Amino acid sequence: MMTIGLFHYLTVSSILFALGIIAILSRRNAIGILLGIELVMNAAGINFVAFSRYVASDLSGQIFSLFIIVIAASEVVVALAILLRIYMNRQTIDIEDVGEMKC
Repeated sequence: MMTIGLFHYLTVSSILFALGIIAILSRRNAIGILLGIELVMNAAGINFVAFSRYVASDLSGQIFSLFIIVIAASEVVVALAILLRIYMNRQTIDIEDVGEMKC
């Protein structure tokens, strides 16, 4: 029987991180970029919990992971509110079109 160790968690976390970076760099849509940021933050949360379990043996990783979840939720709320306002004014959420705003 195979046990799941720290290497397995770090592998999943690095795959999530890589997918998040690819999503951030390759998307032109603002919602796709937000999803990439969420993947990167989830990868960091997995790292905190895994190292807390296998290295530190305390609850500090879980506490940091809860902070990441709260920050991610608040970031999504604020970013979606901004995107909705941009969409109401511009009828697009394409990053290149939004960059051409007038003062």
